[in-house]
This record gives sequence, C-alpha cells and structure tokens, in this order.
Amino acid sequence: MARLPLLLLALGALPAVVSAQAAPAPRTLTLEEAVQIAERQGMAAAAARSTRDAARHRDRAFAARLLPRLGLSGRAADLNRGINPITLPNGERQFVRQAQNESQLGVVLSQAIPWTGSELTIGSRASRIDIFGDGATSQLWQTTPFVVGLRQEIFRPRTLLWDRRENDLTAEIADRRYLEAREDLAGQTASAYFDLFAAQLALANAEANAAVNDTLYTLNQGRYEVGKIGENDLLQSELALLRARAAMDGARLEQQRTEAALRRLLGLADGEPIVAAAPSAAPVAEVDPERAVDYALRGASAMREVELERVRAQRQVGQARSTNGFGATLEAEVGFNQTASAFNDAYQSPLGKQSLTLSIGMPLVQWGAGRASVAAARSDVARAAASARARRDALVEDARFAALQLVQSGRMLAISAKADTVAAKRFDVAKNRYVIGRIGIGDLYIAQSEKDAALQAYVQALRGYWAAHYRLRRLTLYDFVVGREIVE
Repeated sequence: MARLPLLLLALGALPAVVSAQAAPAPRTLTLEEAVQIAERQGMAAAAARSTRDAARHRDRAFAARLLPRLGLSGRAADLNRGINPITLPNGERQFVRQAQNESQLGVVLSQAIPWTGSELTIGSRASRIDIFGDGATSQLWQTTPFVVGLRQEIFRPRTLLWDRRENDLTAEIADRRYLEAREDLAGQTASAYFDLFAAQLALANAEANAAVNDTLYTLNQGRYEVGKIGENDLLQSELALLRARAAMDGARLEQQRTEAALRRLLGLADGEPIVAAAPSAAPVAEVDPERAVDYALRGASAMREVELERVRAQRQVGQARSTNGFGATLEAEVGFNQTASAFNDAYQSPLGKQSLTLSIGMPLVQWGAGRASVAAARSDVARAAASARARRDALVEDARFAALQLVQSGRMLAISAKADTVAAKRFDVAKNRYVIGRIGIGDLYIAQSEKDAALQAYVQALRGYWAAHYRLRRLTLYDFVVGREIVE
C-alpha cells in the first residue's frame, strides 16, 4: 500500500526524536504484537481470565457433586433427664423418671441419580444408650452393620437433572464469553493502537508542514524585499507558519497522550517509549455474509444464553405442574441390625432390617393459585421464545452487516490510500510550481490542506477497516484469515 514519501521520512525519524526526549530506546510494536501483549498481561485480560477460571471451578464443583459422596455424621450427646410418658405393651401410659444419654455415629455413601431423581445410599450405623440409675450405669448398643437405602420422588421434578442442564449451558456460556471478552480487548487495543499511529502520522505531518512553511516564509521574505510579492502574501505565509508550529505542538502532546494510553492498556512500564509500526495490508479481501451468519449462530454466547433462558422457563412449567398436583416420596431401607449390652456382641448374628415409607401429598383447594402458577410459567416460556427470536434476528443482522462492513471498509481503504498518494504528489507539484512562481500562495495552501485531509481520511479508513475486522471476529468467534474457529 503506497504511502506519502515525505511522511515516511518524518515517521522514520520519529524514534530519534523520542530517544532525544527519553533515555530508553523506543519499542516498535506491530498491531498483532500489541494485541498479543494486551491478551497476555493487560489488566482487562487478567479480569477476563479470572471470570473464566471462576466459572470453570464452579463447573468442576458441580460435576464432583454428581459423584458418590462419603460422609460421617453422628450425635455426641443427647441427654434426657426427667419424667416422661411411657407407653407400656398393654397400651397403658405411665409417667416414669428417666435419666439417659444417647450417642450415634454413622458412615454413609450416597449417590444421586439425575435421570430418575432418586438417591441411593449405603451405610453403617452404631448407637449407644447410657441409662443412669441410683449409683449405677447400664449400656445398650444398637448397630446396623450394613444398610441400603433408596429415596425416590414420584411425580416431582427431577431437580438434579435440570441443574445439570443449566450448569452445562452456564459453563459453555462462560467459555464463549471469555473468547468474546478477548476479542473485545483486541478491538480496544486496536483502537488505542490506531490512536497512537494516527498521532504519530499527525506529528510527522505537522513537522513536515512546519518545515515546508518555514522554508516558504524565508523564500517569501526574499521575494517581498525585491518586490515580487505583496505584503499580504508575506503575512499569509507567516500566518501559515505560525499555525503549522502550533499544530506541531498540539500533535506532539496528542502523541504523548495516546502513547501513555496504549502503554497503560498493554500493562507496560511507565516511561517506556512506544512506536506504532504501520499496520500490514488488509488480511481479508472478501467475506461471505451468509457464512458469517452461520458462524455467529454457532459460536456466539448469545445463542447459548437464549437456550439457557428456554431451559429455565421449561423448568418453571414442570415445577408449577408438579407442585400443584399429586406427588409422593418413597423411602426404603434393607439391611441388618442387632442390639446388645456389649459393643462386640452387637455385631454378632445380626437380624434382618427392612423399612418402607410412602408419603403422599396433593393440594385440594388453592382457589386458582395452581392454575395461575402454571399459566405464569407458560407465559414465561412464550416470553423466552419471543426473546430468543428477537435476539437471534439481531445477531443475524449484526453478523451479516459486519461482513458487509468489512468488505466496504476494504474498498474504502484502497480508495483512501490512493487518494492520499495523489494528494501528496499534488502538493509536491504545487510546492515546486510555487517556488518557480507559476501558481499563487493560495493555491499552494489549498493543496496542503487537501493533503492533510487525505492523510486523515486514510488513517480513519485504516482504523475503520481493522475495527470492522475485529468486530466480525467478535460476533462470529471465527478467524476468516486462517479459516478456523477462534479457540483459546
């Protein structure tokens, strides 16, 4: 891509100018290097990685809770001293003075089964009762060496299965958001990079203009002294020189400000000079909008968020239906137990133990609360579906126009680069013609203004192209340069 020769000379001399102002040698960065540094050590990148890591740890914690769990539980003391009602075998009730303490200890291995909503347990328990009498204490041990239990919810939502679906989507959303945050950071870095690059070009252009106007003012002073030009032309030349010097001072300050902003974004040490190298040529010539839409629908976190919202809405419908209808809970245990006054004897010749409990529940009169809850949940499903359609359509539109914008930006960049070259050449011709007295000073300054405007338009076109490039990457999570999906 052709560039202005005079500006290239001035921009090439810029590192020497920076070195004269600061002791460290300037560090020349390309756009790709700046993006890599920002993603590796920038504060925004560190925050994005921390968010991703937290989501991954939560996902691992949830997955671990689906594995078998071994737990220890017990009761160290349960002292009961007083007069308590006791039911005798013949049904008679008496008030008996009691003084006893009960201790329990058990080990349970449990496994949740998400597909059925049940929980399977295997355990072993032991308890001891200490009976305090008049100066004497007796003990009674009860052991359950082995017991298998099952708890099953009937006509109730399978909570763990819904939790698993939500967790899988949440984990995938977190990974996609991290990739999008990284692309957002790349876009921000590109913006800061082009702020510095534009400031460098503006400074180089301002220095070139100041040098040219200084030469022209010296030339015009000699012409005025011999009477070849009027005082008005001399004053106009002096005014142009003063404006060029003022523009150079402003451009130098802007270059220092944009350099500090890029340094802060990249996490570089204060005072380290930076020079932004001229960006490479446009990496992508054409992008098919339909391909961009397809990759956006497959890769964007927004589509996973839509799916998560739909799953949550459907879960609410299931919960509303089940909690307002018939439900039951089945609890069963099969194992062995035994009692004895000595601990070792309590494990001798254990007897069979079975228990079965079926609990039922069903609301009878709710005055329409159940139907209203189900209707509200169904309305949430409809809202989620409408929101999904709207977000999908918005994503499709954004991806399609991002691809078209990238193509258009590439064309504008080529035109602006050509216009910049033409305007620079025209100014050189106008300057030479003015020196030999073939054109007036007004025509020269018009050519100079058009050169400056063409340079600014070229920089803006270059910035716009790379902004469109990173926006398309962010929307699709696809690298059209190398032809593959963006991954970590």
